[in-house]
Amino acid sequence: MLQTSIASRVEELASALESVNTGRLAHSDAAEVLEFLSQRPIHTVAMMSLILDNGIVSPFNRGTFYGCRDLNGRLEGVALVGHATLMETVSDRALAALAQVARGCPNTHMIMAEKERVAEFWSHYSKAGHRQRLACREWLFELSWPIEAREHVEGLRPATAQELDLVMPVQAELAFAESGVNPMQIDPEGFRERCLRRIEQGRTWVVVENGGLVFKADVVSKTPEVIYIEGVWLREDHRHQNAGSRLMSELMRRLLNETNSICLLVNETNEWAQRFYRKCGFHFRATYETIFLPRKGQVQN
Repeated sequence: MLQTSIASRVEELASALESVNTGRLAHSDAAEVLEFLSQRPIHTVAMMSLILDNGIVSPFNRGTFYGCRDLNGRLEGVALVGHATLMETVSDRALAALAQVARGCPNTHMIMAEKERVAEFWSHYSKAGHRQRLACREWLFELSWPIEAREHVEGLRPATAQELDLVMPVQAELAFAESGVNPMQIDPEGFRERCLRRIEQGRTWVVVENGGLVFKADVVSKTPEVIYIEGVWLREDHRHQNAGSRLMSELMRRLLNETNSICLLVNETNEWAQRFYRKCGFHFRATYETIFLPRKGQVQN
C-alpha cells in the first residue's frame, strides 16, 4: 500500500509539472512580479526590495529570478535562485518546479522561507543529492504603529563611508554566529563592497562614540509596505542600561515614517532576543527555516 501511495504521488507530481512552465524572468516582467509578490509583503520583502533597488536582472541580486506560470501564463510562483534562494508560490506544483530549477545552481549558500515551504522545497531539491550543512529555525517578528512613546535618543544616524572599517568586523561576526561562515575570510572584497553599498544607500544605522561603534542596525530590504532589518548589535558595556530598547525605539520611529511596518528574524533558541524585541513592541508572525548548504569545494557528508 505504501509503495502504491508513493508511486501515485510521483505520478501526480509529474502530471502537475507538465501543466506549468518555468523560466527566467526579464525586466519586462517587473510590474507583474511585484504585483504577485505584494500579496504577502512581510514574507516577500527581500525579493521585492531587490527588484525595486536593482531590477529583475542585476549582479547585485546575487542570483537569478525565475517565474513559474500555468498554461494560461498566470504566475504561480517566483523564486530568486542564487547565493540566497528565496521563493513565493501559490501552488505545490510551482514550488516543486522552482526547486527543480534551483538544483542546478552551483553557488547556493542558503535557502530561506516559512518552515513548511522550506520543508516541501527541500524534499524536491535534495533529490539531486544536496545535503544540509546547517539548519536553523527563526521567528518572524513585525512592528507597526502605534508604538510606545520614548525619549529622543541623540547620536543615532546613518553611517558614513569613513566608518566602513568599524561596521565590517561587527557584521562579519554576526554572520559567522548565524551561519558558521565568516565573509571577511571567504569573500573579503565582495563583502567590503556590499557593506559599503549599504552604507552609501543610507541603510546602515550607527551610534559612534569616541571613535568606537556602540550600536549598529542594517535596513537590508525596503519597500513602501515593509522594511526588513538585521545585523542589530549593541556593544556589551551598554547592554545593561536600557540603551538597546531606547535606540531601537528611536530607530523604529524614524523608519516607520517611511513604511507601514518593520520586520526581523530572531533565532528560535535566542530567548533573550525574543524578549527584547517583544519589549520593543514587536509581535510574532511566522516561523521560518533557513538551510545552509556546504561551501563550494566542501565535501557533503
